[in-house]
Amino acid sequence: MVSVRALLRGLRAAPVPLALVAMIGLAGAVLGRVYAGPLLARLVLGAALGAVLVSVAARRLPSWLVAPLSVVAMAGWTAWSLRLTAARADLPGGLAEVTADAATNGIPRLLTAMIPVEPTPDTVLVPVVAAWLAGLAAAEVALRAGRVLLGYLPPVLLYAAALYVVGPNADPAIGSTLAFVAVAVLGLAVPAAGPATAGDDPAAGLAPAVRAAVRARLAAASAAGLAVVVALAALLGPLLAGQVDGRPVDPRRYVEPPQVETLDSSPLIRISGWALNPGQQLLDVRTDPSGTVPSSGPPSPAPEQEDAAGPDAGDRPAPIRLAVLSDYDGVTWRVGATYRNAGRILPSTVPAPDSTVRTVRQEITVAELSGRLLPAVATPREVTGARVAYDPSTGTLIRPEGLAPGLRYTVTSAVETPDFNLLSTADVPAGEEVARVLRVADGVPDPLRRLAEQLAESNGAPYARALAVEQFLAEHYRLVADAPSGHAYPNLNFFLFGPRNAGGQRGTSEQFAAAFAVLGRLTGLPTRVVVGFRTGGDGPVRAGDAYAWPEVLFTGLGWVPFDPLPRPDEEPRPVEEDFRPTPEDPPPSEVPEPTVEPTEPPAPVAAPGGRAGTGGPSTALLAGGGAGGTLLLVVAALVALLVLRRARSRAWLERGDPGQRIAGAWRVVTDALRLAGRPVGGDLAATEVAAHARRAVADARAGMSGAKAGVSGAGTGVSGAGTGVSGAGTGMSGPPPDPVPAGPVSAGAVLPGAGDLDARLVELAGLLNQVAFAPGTATEEQAARAVTTAGDYAAALRAARPWWRRVLWSVHPGPLRWPR
Repeated sequence: MVSVRALLRGLRAAPVPLALVAMIGLAGAVLGRVYAGPLLARLVLGAALGAVLVSVAARRLPSWLVAPLSVVAMAGWTAWSLRLTAARADLPGGLAEVTADAATNGIPRLLTAMIPVEPTPDTVLVPVVAAWLAGLAAAEVALRAGRVLLGYLPPVLLYAAALYVVGPNADPAIGSTLAFVAVAVLGLAVPAAGPATAGDDPAAGLAPAVRAAVRARLAAASAAGLAVVVALAALLGPLLAGQVDGRPVDPRRYVEPPQVETLDSSPLIRISGWALNPGQQLLDVRTDPSGTVPSSGPPSPAPEQEDAAGPDAGDRPAPIRLAVLSDYDGVTWRVGATYRNAGRILPSTVPAPDSTVRTVRQEITVAELSGRLLPAVATPREVTGARVAYDPSTGTLIRPEGLAPGLRYTVTSAVETPDFNLLSTADVPAGEEVARVLRVADGVPDPLRRLAEQLAESNGAPYARALAVEQFLAEHYRLVADAPSGHAYPNLNFFLFGPRNAGGQRGTSEQFAAAFAVLGRLTGLPTRVVVGFRTGGDGPVRAGDAYAWPEVLFTGLGWVPFDPLPRPDEEPRPVEEDFRPTPEDPPPSEVPEPTVEPTEPPAPVAAPGGRAGTGGPSTALLAGGGAGGTLLLVVAALVALLVLRRARSRAWLERGDPGQRIAGAWRVVTDALRLAGRPVGGDLAATEVAAHARRAVADARAGMSGAKAGVSGAGTGVSGAGTGVSGAGTGMSGPPPDPVPAGPVSAGAVLPGAGDLDARLVELAGLLNQVAFAPGTATEEQAARAVTTAGDYAAALRAARPWWRRVLWSVHPGPLRWPR
């Protein structure tokens, strides 16, 4: 009977520990969705089981002794986990070195690792330790202290942390969450071990009346607690339900991924330095024949397509890539990659249709190459022997710790070769997804732009444009090793159009690749520049093997390399034979930028059937062209003045706060008076100017109708606070105008005769005084009325002018230069 009773007691005590293990295991399953394979979930489940078992086995020991025993067991499980993952990832170094590195970099590498995350020591250490500690805390609180609900807190926090780390990188964990809640409810529903005793009733042993009162209070407290829970569920339920379809926050955006060094951000500038020291050994390459699968698939390219296909054409040895440069700001081509820590197996991409994929496995040993960029044949699929970070968009690698002489690693790559027979009809993509590789920085020299237009005008298809750029560079420029480094716009302009006797029209592969990429983007082609090394097979890779080449993105084919370098046995043709940059007259408002042009003008070309230098344009043609050009310049100047005048008016009337717009409306009125030949003096008050403006429009209307200068009812007498101005000497008589308010004008005030232009001019003068003496009190409504008044007055004054003055009114340059 004793053994049966102990067995029953053990069975009654099992649900809570099992619930704790299951809840922590579910947290590991949720986190394992962003890991490659089920290894992490199994390690977390093992940690949960070990932590709870240690607490159950040591429950009769003093509480202060349980934690040290559990920590010792945790150390053993963690060491075994790290050793297992290091062996699977084929990481070099002993257990102590691996453990120290994982402890130092565990959290940042977990948040910067590429998804799916490979289980390595640095990506499993934190989850395993957190799971063990959660199991220890939960078991001690729930089992030893008997606080089951409070003991659920560590597993709940661990589960929430797992959801946060996963973020938007996996599907919603609805099933796992429901299972987590169900397990927690089952753990609470099973009664605690031990027979029920009278001591379990808090009212036992009390008098009947007292016992009834205690039970009533307990019932009321339970009811109140239930009401609070229901209220919280009613309030928070809709909020939580609304977040089900929301996109979780990705914690990876708060952690900076591994970065390249300054030297690696633009390795294109290293080409010239390597070219001057061609014998320097940078790498040593050994190709594994057993890991190289020959290509088979689409037909071979045509001869001209094979020449244009660049370094990866056919079955020739694939070049080793160092970096892919996608960003150009007019000065430097830069690495635009975002690197994420990766494991041994790298993410694979779907090859383009009708392309050939061959596998290449190489063992690479670093000699004197520096930096963080890790060379590899495109596109790497597996790396062993080195910890790497990877950018899937470019297929390039870096070693966050930096390269070191003697570093040896093995790379298995999938070399993709498109079907070159489809190039002639292939299109190029467009839109936001490729805007980065289509962007042309400001400041393109005019000769460079005109050359791109010339190459594109007779080549409509994208491949034809790319081939035209490639052939133009290969036929007209010379490849040298001692050309200075640089690929900014001025450097490329000098490389393309500079005189040969001054060092122009010659350069390294840096200038050839950069010029192709810029010209390609100017013709609408998405381009980028790649820096790498030629390989003739196994053996050392030296600095002289470094070069750069451009690539063009074609729809359905991917990135296709081109080779704009000249052939060794061909003498370049003078650029002037095929491209003659003609000077263009700049617009009047622009100042042309100085450009480097050839110092020797091209020789005159003989006209058909005549001698060189004869058969020029006739005098009549020159005179007509000159007159037409002059007329065009005049029209352009008038249009520029019209645009500038309207821009100035919009700036006055539409921008700024109400006070600034009221002041701008006043400037429009005073400018209209000056254009009408009735300027106002700077010593007049606003009310005096308003009276002057009213007289000016009245005089102009009278002049247009043929009336005499004296107009009855023009309103000569103007009274205002402190002005004392009358219409004496004007030859006009009539009733005095409405007075201008001395104080601020209220937003809703309607002055006497507000519908009349004269009264509105008086109101505008009052608003100007309000802005000057009570700044910040003007309203939007007042500013709108002031803008309307200014426009109506300028239009009325302009309409009263002769037709030819109305034409010149809008293009008069005075308002642009008059002092304010």
